[in-house]
Amino acid sequence: MIAGVKQVARVQAALIYGTLALTAAPIVAFAQTDAYPSRPVTLIVPFPPGGSSDIVMRLVGRRVSESIKQTIVIENRPGGAGNVAAMAIKNAPPDGYLLMMGHAGTHAINPSLYADLKFDPIKDFAPITALISFNNILVVPQSSPARSVAELVAYGKSKPEGLNYGSQGVGTSGHLLGELFAHHAGVKLTHVPYRGIAPAVTDTVAGRMDMLFSSYLSAAGNIESGKLRMLAIAGTQRHPRIPDIVTMPEAGFPEVQMQQWFGLFAPANTPAPIIAKLNEEFVKALQSDELKNRVLPQVASLIPGTPEDLSQLVARDIVRLGKVVRESGARVQ
Repeated sequence: MIAGVKQVARVQAALIYGTLALTAAPIVAFAQTDAYPSRPVTLIVPFPPGGSSDIVMRLVGRRVSESIKQTIVIENRPGGAGNVAAMAIKNAPPDGYLLMMGHAGTHAINPSLYADLKFDPIKDFAPITALISFNNILVVPQSSPARSVAELVAYGKSKPEGLNYGSQGVGTSGHLLGELFAHHAGVKLTHVPYRGIAPAVTDTVAGRMDMLFSSYLSAAGNIESGKLRMLAIAGTQRHPRIPDIVTMPEAGFPEVQMQQWFGLFAPANTPAPIIAKLNEEFVKALQSDELKNRVLPQVASLIPGTPEDLSQLVARDIVRLGKVVRESGARVQ
């Protein structure tokens, strides 16, 4: 009888201990997320230093770092049109200490461009906020005879070997815009991919490339010094910062336009409180006068929002930009 009572007591004790353990687990998890961040946060930029995304991310990272009292480490990790960085996030612990500046290429273009993509742009990532957007500018070197898109087309058709154009890498907006332009203008273009926009700009200034679709931010210094000449903006509307520059549709090529955007992502299953904290801090930084004064004059727009906004943007552009990839004929095995 006494043995039976002891056995019941042991079972009751085990049940009570298990209940307490289950109850304590969410409390511990909440305490961990509530203390976030307790150490430096690394933010991967999938391009080399010097490009528009790198410049903006360092400005935003510095403001967020000051606010959260932790260092934001910007790590440039180019390669595979952003796929190297995306895989690092896919395989990272979902604790908020490794983030990625994704973009239209990694999350909307690559699913259609790559035959065997190793990540799912929706299932493997937790959206935090959209950051900036812009339309690329078609530029030519100062030495080019072309003063308009029509003259560039004529110049290309006059050369049996066609023209060379650089880009930020395979699958980037600069690459696809060039493919679309070649197709719709009937000009032979040879694509030269670079590891980021900075070296592509350098070679275009030197005349080694005949043309380039670049963000204004990345080429601004050379545009303002006259080393690069703007011919058109690859969007549907002129920009108030450069009102005299026609759009590609106005130049006769309505198909040659694309909105480029960047957004902040964490690994899938990152706790909601951490996502909310990151969203709050990065949106606040993007809304600062410093960022507005730096980014808006560079023919770009700040587009902070909710995680849901970024999720919807990704889903929309997987369809929209997938169509652009198919029209361009670009494909990577």
